[in-house]
Amino acid sequence: MGKVRHVLGISGGKDSAALAIYMRQNYPELDIEYYTSDTGKELDDTYNLIENLENYLGREIYRLPVLSDDSLNPFDHFVKMYNGYLPGNMSRWCTKKLKLEPFEKFVGDDLVISYVGIRGDEDREGYISRKSNIQSIFPFRKNIFSEDVTAKFLSNNNINNVLKYYEAFDLGEKRERFFEVISEEVSINFSQSQKLNNLLDLGIKEYNQAVFQFLQTTEYPLSKETEFPLIDNQEVLVRDDIFTILEDSGVGVPAYYKAIEFEVNGKKSTYARSRSGCFFCFYQQKIEWVWLYEQHPDLFLKAMEYEKDGYTWIQDESLSELVQPDRIEKIKEEYIKRKERKNSKVQSPYLLDILEDAEGEGCASCFI
Repeated sequence: MGKVRHVLGISGGKDSAALAIYMRQNYPELDIEYYTSDTGKELDDTYNLIENLENYLGREIYRLPVLSDDSLNPFDHFVKMYNGYLPGNMSRWCTKKLKLEPFEKFVGDDLVISYVGIRGDEDREGYISRKSNIQSIFPFRKNIFSEDVTAKFLSNNNINNVLKYYEAFDLGEKRERFFEVISEEVSINFSQSQKLNNLLDLGIKEYNQAVFQFLQTTEYPLSKETEFPLIDNQEVLVRDDIFTILEDSGVGVPAYYKAIEFEVNGKKSTYARSRSGCFFCFYQQKIEWVWLYEQHPDLFLKAMEYEKDGYTWIQDESLSELVQPDRIEKIKEEYIKRKERKNSKVQSPYLLDILEDAEGEGCASCFI
């Protein structure tokens, strides 16, 4: 195997775009390859974002997947293969065929560090490849390492090794507390998460340095690197930071995140899209389907054309039923009530209350 490759996937969403900018600004010495999994069914705003990113980065963003049959776009290629069977919550073939398999084919058997844009205010892990040659790193989080690495590092049978790593550090007045936390075994009364957070609260840089030393004893891709600049990273970035990065860089925030006002039965509110991904993504909320119908009626009609032979995007109703005037009115009313229950005092042009509800749902491979 050759040198370790560094790769970063661009979903078309805010977080992966901001991560690409962040890595370019803070770690220009890393030779990062950028790629995007183009389903052929993205909003124009997504393609505009990718073009803006290429201009900012000064590098090509590789388009995946590459199909031998170029008569159909990637999504339609697989719809045909599956005889019109649409993807859904119970059968996410779109994620597998259009995201995961093309990515793993792209990296092959090379040793790879994959940078993932999950933020510090999110409680999820994201996609972790089962291939041993691919290691995920999360630069926006307090813990930049993946769950599998964390579990091995903090396992009870590794305590003595962790103590040795920390003994070489200048821990100052926190030294005694560091060793107290490290020496306590993970148990029902002291979870791995508690131990992790205690160590991170005592010192992020020290934790990263210790894990990096541990990784040198493993077969993870980082074991082949003599140094890794992110172990000195102590920043934790949250949602507001992401929008700031996009705006300040000049790349800009995709227009579909920005709130648009609507009125129903004398009440005013705003809606937007909460995610990147296909314009007909089955994970989007019903208010987002209404947004698509009212803001991009041509795309909504294209989504409707896929619904045949009993296959629908939404489990309990078809799109033709959803856009009946009475149904749209009810969806908007329910949405307003849901927003009112939140009692949110935050006003945002990016409709952060929708994002807060929805962005934790779905597949991280598509939406980060």
